[in-house]
Amino acid sequence: MAATIHRTASAAWRGGGKEGRGSLTTPSGALRDTPYSFATRFGEDRGTNPEELIAAAHAGCFTMALAFRLSGAGHAPESLRTEARVTMEQEAAGGWRIAAVALRLCARVPGIAEPEFRRLAEEAKANCPVSRVLNAEIGLEATLE
Repeated sequence: MAATIHRTASAAWRGGGKEGRGSLTTPSGALRDTPYSFATRFGEDRGTNPEELIAAAHAGCFTMALAFRLSGAGHAPESLRTEARVTMEQEAAGGWRIAAVALRLCARVPGIAEPEFRRLAEEAKANCPVSRVLNAEIGLEATLE
């Protein structure tokens, strides 16, 4: 039987879309009534937003997937640092969509050749669970230090 893992998070919201306020909570405690609103999503107010959380999830998922691939190929990474930049675009009908995610990776992997590093990074990008769930263009800029 295949293993199944469940993770949860909850959102609470009060008020209308633009003037309302919400909070996000996870059982792990990583988010505990963390505020979000129109202003944190489309402006610069303090708090979080769904796209920032998707960026964090994608950066974390990709980086761990790459660590497993590198280690499996006999090249334990010394360090991997990934930034994920989510791009949202407003559609003609007025709605929004996540159009792209740009992953920027800086890695220290002793003894690996550049072509093998790039191949493993592309495999991790294509196959990490967050990449697979997103309906967006996913780019990768990978630098081996």
